[in-house]
Amino acid sequence: MLKLAIIFGLISLVAGALGFTGVAGASGGIAKIIFAIFLVLLLLALAGIVLGFSIAF
Repeated sequence: MLKLAIIFGLISLVAGALGFTGVAGASGGIAKIIFAIFLVLLLLALAGIVLGFSIAF
């Protein structure tokens, strides 16, 4: 999931550099959403490890 966020971030940077502001804004927004989901899942997994719970995905 982090890989997708990085890919969309790079697409946003390239599109912004080439002048495609609509594409840059959309892909930047998608990258932010995917990164936020990644952070939430990471925090849940770390909390499970610290508290001793087993999270099976």
